[in-house]
Amino acid sequence: MKIVIIEDEKLTAEDLADVILKLQPDAQLVAFLRSVKEAVAYFETTAAPDLIFSDIQLGDGVSFDIFKTINVAAPIIFCTAYDEYAMNAFKTNGIDYILKPFTEASIVQALNKYHSLCRGFSPEKISYDAIFDLFVSKIPQKTSSILVTYKDKIIPVKTDHIALFYIANEETSLLTFDHKTYVLNKNLEELEKLSGDDFFRVNRQYLVNRKAVKDAAHFFSRKLVINLSVSFKEPITISKEKTPQFLEWLARK
Repeated sequence: MKIVIIEDEKLTAEDLADVILKLQPDAQLVAFLRSVKEAVAYFETTAAPDLIFSDIQLGDGVSFDIFKTINVAAPIIFCTAYDEYAMNAFKTNGIDYILKPFTEASIVQALNKYHSLCRGFSPEKISYDAIFDLFVSKIPQKTSSILVTYKDKIIPVKTDHIALFYIANEETSLLTFDHKTYVLNKNLEELEKLSGDDFFRVNRQYLVNRKAVKDAAHFFSRKLVINLSVSFKEPITISKEKTPQFLEWLARK
């Protein structure tokens, strides 16, 4: 099975490749493409692979531009940090939609989906209704409140009132804009799905509300430090690899 990976973050592409080869040892990773321009040039001169793993947000545009320019007759598994592109993915040869950070389990599920379709895969034979249902089911449903336990009470805290979720001392907590702190029984992965696009997963420890970001400053050459509009005890940094996604998300503020 020949696979092409379209991903502009080198470390993410390498991690994805490692997982794919672990799960599918006979796979051939025939190309790593990092931009719309590079991918268009590649597919203009090279036969389509058996499967494509593609990020959506690339440095020079979105990967949908590739498939609008070149007719690539291959199924596509989209891997992205954003859930709002699911409907556009449905309009291409997309067969699955994985939200970053991806897990081995999510790649297994996507590969299983590919193998279940590969015998009869063609643009005419795809069940678009089934794929549409798949994408809709994968779009996280944003919640308006998070339930917390305080003393002997269960209290709903409105998501709009939460500045950030964070992990400290192996516990997940939230901090509100009026400086109240509550311990939660959910992990950040669950909270990321519940909180929607207003929150950004900065790193493994922090999930930050866009309204809480005052500004960001360069920290040496590889990281940004995020300054919050609320007082918080620890500096929050974001890696160079994740910075472009963060800045694009922040621009929607």
